[in-house]
Amino acid sequence: MEFSLSDEQQMIRDTAAAFLAEVSDSAAVRQAMATEAGYLPETWQRLCAEMYWQAILVPEEFGGLGLGYVELAVVLEQMGARLLCAPFFSTVCLGVNALLVAGDNAQKAQYLPAIAEGSLTATLAYTGPAGRWDLDAVSATWRRDGDDYVLDGDYRYVPDGHTADLIIVAAREAGSSGAAGISLFAVPADSAGLSRSWLPTMDQTRKQASLQVQALRLPATARMGAEAQAGAALQKIIQLAQIGIAAEQMGGARAVLDQAVAYTRERVQFGRSIASFQAIKHKAADMMLKAEVSLSAVYYAACVAQEALFGAASIAAELPEAASMAKAYCSDTYFFNAGNALQMHGGVGFTWEYDVHLYFKRAKSTETFLGTGAYHRERIASLLLDGEDAA
Repeated sequence: MEFSLSDEQQMIRDTAAAFLAEVSDSAAVRQAMATEAGYLPETWQRLCAEMYWQAILVPEEFGGLGLGYVELAVVLEQMGARLLCAPFFSTVCLGVNALLVAGDNAQKAQYLPAIAEGSLTATLAYTGPAGRWDLDAVSATWRRDGDDYVLDGDYRYVPDGHTADLIIVAAREAGSSGAAGISLFAVPADSAGLSRSWLPTMDQTRKQASLQVQALRLPATARMGAEAQAGAALQKIIQLAQIGIAAEQMGGARAVLDQAVAYTRERVQFGRSIASFQAIKHKAADMMLKAEVSLSAVYYAACVAQEALFGAASIAAELPEAASMAKAYCSDTYFFNAGNALQMHGGVGFTWEYDVHLYFKRAKSTETFLGTGAYHRERIASLLLDGEDAA
């Protein structure tokens, strides 16, 4: 694996930083997060038309760029640094990944070109009211009725679920548990039997929704993959999304460090800037160390994700461990850096005039979304024990 960015990837990074500095500055973020949709349609259309980022992972045969997960991580890092308010994560890291992992050729041909041209947004709904993030979180059920499927159940914490045009939903056969009995379905948002509502959360920069399906009837063509055999595919989709969130967290952790250092250089106490105080230097050094290690964890995981989607099966087998390592470390790092930045700002840190509180809220929401650091460290320990038992 190559662990340094190529010239092309560096160009993508620089272009992303420049574009997001223009469309996702503090004023734009505050304007977008005040809307129920959670984003400005004109900004999303500019992103789609000018940058074409929504098509990063879409294969060229479906109108996409056909790039890889490292390029996606590069863009997500810059989005996290700017707190971009847009349905990008939900559409690409959830919707596109679900179609690539579990969709058949007909479903890919139906939805991926529309996503690539920017006319369709998507998301994934799988967690029920229990607040879990593993496969046991799937509580909605499906049953056969002739050639159709009928779904019933509730979903929570669905990113952009109240605005997405396409929702990939997971449901299980009644009486099943774990990975058994799970099926995935592609559900247009206007389907009869599907209702959705905005779910207010602490983090105003990324909207979530609750969904209810009641006697939702779907044709067999809506099912993605084999009936009751989608547990492994859903697990893979979740792991790919965890790496995407980790990339955002990495960008946010570095951005909030930069903001804290800039503020401490300006703030004068006892006749000199507080950045010169040893206690402040120690905090900044710890934050920098964590941010740098996060970068290594994310880009290693992105390389593994690339192989999991398009490459070698031997490397793809590392996906569960790599995803949990990246998510665990980046969750802890982002919250650590945001908390320290808040302290370094002093009493003004949680006032509305400064953006550090927005990063703190995003750090907390992404820490819990798709599993906390403690959850993923437990998963890593379980994977290592399973590996020892197999040996």
